[in-house]
Amino acid sequence: MKKVLIITYYWPPSGGGGVQRWLKFVKYLKQFGWEPIVYTPGNPEAPSLDISLESEVPKGTKVVTTNIWEPYSLYKMFIGKKKTQRINTGFLSESKKPKFTDNISVLIRGNFFIPDARKFWIKPSVRFLKDYLRKNPVDAIVSTGPPHSMHLIALGVKKLGIPWVADFRDPWTNIDFYSKLMLSKFADRKHHRQELSVIKNADKLTTVSWSWAEDFRNLGAKNINVITNGFDPDDFDSFKKTNSEKFTICHLGSMNKDRNPSSFWKALGDVSNSIEGFKDNLKIILLGSTDHQVFEDIESSGLTNLVDHINYLPHKEALEKVGESTILLLPLNDTPNVSGIIPGKIFEYLALKIPILCIGPKTGDSARIIRETNSGETVGFNSKDEMLKIITNYYREYEQTKGVKSESHNYDVYSRKELTRRMAETLNSLILK
Repeated sequence: MKKVLIITYYWPPSGGGGVQRWLKFVKYLKQFGWEPIVYTPGNPEAPSLDISLESEVPKGTKVVTTNIWEPYSLYKMFIGKKKTQRINTGFLSESKKPKFTDNISVLIRGNFFIPDARKFWIKPSVRFLKDYLRKNPVDAIVSTGPPHSMHLIALGVKKLGIPWVADFRDPWTNIDFYSKLMLSKFADRKHHRQELSVIKNADKLTTVSWSWAEDFRNLGAKNINVITNGFDPDDFDSFKKTNSEKFTICHLGSMNKDRNPSSFWKALGDVSNSIEGFKDNLKIILLGSTDHQVFEDIESSGLTNLVDHINYLPHKEALEKVGESTILLLPLNDTPNVSGIIPGKIFEYLALKIPILCIGPKTGDSARIIRETNSGETVGFNSKDEMLKIITNYYREYEQTKGVKSESHNYDVYSRKELTRRMAETLNSLILK
């Protein structure tokens, strides 16, 4: 059995999307000849907690931890949050008017915590892992980011000569909010310099979308594989889909300002005013942290009383809630890098076999998956008339059958087990050179 060290910030009991990818790889890697060893902080500042995920870590998995110091206690004090409050990710704001201190904190974050606030764990981790790996050899190392400090830890350990895969769940300087970091020229150059050092020194890069792979090639990456996120069939073995008594439109996960489908809310409001009984039958579920702008747009469309907002549920409970839906909403970030955005939720949407309504470019990677699996519709950010037509067609079908039928197929290629096989092949390619 070959051994691989996985350097990750997110690990159970941390919750959220950042955990799922490598939790599932770890679950299946032994079936493909690799024993995973996880290196992760013992005291991370996680955006959410999901104790139930600890049961998904295979028994006997070795998890190595060291403590991390992060500046979040100072940050919380600076912006007026309590020590027990958690920090939102992705520039999500729950207040209508961000405080002056919020803007200052973004400036500090972008210019002084490079590449991110976990930078203080890099040097201690490099020292620890060099000693640990000399005593406990492995055949390969994987770093997964963001946070991209994980890649810099692997870069520091690279001198030991162990093959290294840098896994990018999101881009670095091409991330959608990079332009919002208020970077100085010095900070911008440093971000790019660190990114390039990872790209050039890693033996292999993996990322989650075809467009982002091309972006990395344009930055100089020579050896990159696309291994998307996916769904775990085990999560749905005992799953019982229940039809809602109403025409239910659900969104799973956080929704920040860039992901807010304002034209969709307007279209939904217009349909509710033009079709008799539609409003009485409509239910909107927002399951995750949601930006204040979303609620303002929903209110202006006259839909506030129809919204059920749930800030967080454990993963399996969240899937059960989503399974009650008629239509699954998939709004993409209206940002320059949108073509490569494939939210992790799309794969669980596929497994649920409920029609997907994607708001984003028809030429993007998410649209490609929806098209190839025949799992729903994709409509442009501002194509309100097309949205009206799609909503109306779905509702007419719902009126007749109390449901909307999904004709999806060919989505087994996105099962976590199949994707782990591909990751194992990537690791094998490094040690068979």
